[in-house]
Amino acid sequence: MAGKTKKPNQKLQAWIDARKRHHLSDAQVRMARELGMNPAKLGKLDNHKQEPWKLPLPQFIEELYFKRRGKTGPDAVSVSRRPAGLLVTDMPPLAAPLSGIQTSADTDGRQENDGRDPGQDR
Repeated sequence: MAGKTKKPNQKLQAWIDARKRHHLSDAQVRMARELGMNPAKLGKLDNHKQEPWKLPLPQFIEELYFKRRGKTGPDAVSVSRRPAGLLVTDMPPLAAPLSGIQTSADTDGRQENDGRDPGQDR
């Protein structure tokens, strides 16, 4: 039974469904949860095509979060569990580009460049 995954509870499942239905990012879901929004009621906020004076839901959540919290996004959007393919924040970071970094083969006897600017004090 090692391959058995645990299903998320109903509250979390409602946010998973709302995220898929309304095309929200992980940060926007977290902002909406911190603001106390109800995932079942997001549909009436997300009808900007029928009611053109309304903002699209992702921009509305971001604007409301900034207005109430005074910051543009949540502090950290990391989650220890990954329920049913919901989050992609636990992916490993991309490798740093190698352009502009000299290797020992490129230096012709000079000191190796450790990735710093040549004018930067050591």
